[in-house]
Amino acid sequence: MNPERGFPSIEFAERTRRCQTEMARRQLGAMVVCTEPEVRYFTGFHTPFWQSPTRPWFVVIPADGKPIAVIPSIGAPSMATTWIDDIRTWSSPQPDDDGVSLLVDCVRDVAGSGPVGLPMGPETHVRMPLRDIDRLRSRVGQFVDVTDIISKLRMVKSEREVDKHRHICGVVSDAFQELPNLLNTGMTERQAFAAFRSEILRQGADDVPYLVGATGPDGFDDIIRQPSDREIVDGDLLIFDTGSTFDGYFSDFDRNFAFTKASQKAKDAYRAVWEATEAGLEVVRPGATTTEIFAAMNTVLKANGSLGNDVGRMGHGLGMQVTEWPSHTASDHTVVQENMVLTLEPGLVWAPGKAMIHEENIVVRGDGPELLSRRAAPELPIIT
Repeated sequence: MNPERGFPSIEFAERTRRCQTEMARRQLGAMVVCTEPEVRYFTGFHTPFWQSPTRPWFVVIPADGKPIAVIPSIGAPSMATTWIDDIRTWSSPQPDDDGVSLLVDCVRDVAGSGPVGLPMGPETHVRMPLRDIDRLRSRVGQFVDVTDIISKLRMVKSEREVDKHRHICGVVSDAFQELPNLLNTGMTERQAFAAFRSEILRQGADDVPYLVGATGPDGFDDIIRQPSDREIVDGDLLIFDTGSTFDGYFSDFDRNFAFTKASQKAKDAYRAVWEATEAGLEVVRPGATTTEIFAAMNTVLKANGSLGNDVGRMGHGLGMQVTEWPSHTASDHTVVQENMVLTLEPGLVWAPGKAMIHEENIVVRGDGPELLSRRAAPELPIIT
């Protein structure tokens, strides 16, 4: 049975309350958010129209009361179906004043003389023209960075959010299970990608916005490129890494396969990243740090002859975006909390130009991790 789509108003009210508690601690008069995940987080406004870069969208979080939408008029009917009551619109696009004056008036209405927050730190961006930011600052003053508030809120999921993650992870796990029946030597990478994407959708995903991978003779060194017309042959390794969605929430895990045969070194590399994931799972508990998770996985990789991993991290947060805070790195030190949804993603270079990556999705519970993805086989699967 699929989880219920959307969220009840009480969920958004609780998110807003938690945000306003943090705002009061910082003595903020208001907060402005303008990117898709933040707008959706506080309002429930969920639309593919964000693909268009033409129009800016704003939501103002007052010190108390419901958020206020300051949006182009084209979005008013959809926003009116959410829990938001105060919807202020303008006809857009208007390059000379595309919502800036309306936003200024709104901020002045609710913030008074208090400082105004805006996410400005890592993994955030401001979705409006730079000249409009300058206009906004000249009229309401400098903003206060509230990335810490936003990240703290979004890193810890509600059970309703976890249910959506669990569902899409199950859908993609089913698709991966079916994959050996879909692929064979003689197919091109492009055909293999298309077949797998179609299977994920057939299994019940809403979308597959992120699908990367590679094939190669006993390995590969680039897993984020577009598929090519290269033909799959005996002895090739395959990795698929997909971020698929249900109701706007992501899965993000990969699986590795070999076609007809694999070298012992490739099998050993697969086992090494599988065991590194096991080591990470053992460490995941409320109170542990992302750096401790990284260290546990990295210790196993080094013991298995890793030639290095310079991608910067071995996993991350997961939510309305395929990657979110925090990151499992040697220097992140984020304290893990119950109901964080995380990926564990150890990787190693086991020979020059040959990498092996493994990834699972989990939710942190009081007694350890709950797997959301179906655990990968401990030995490298071979498609015959």
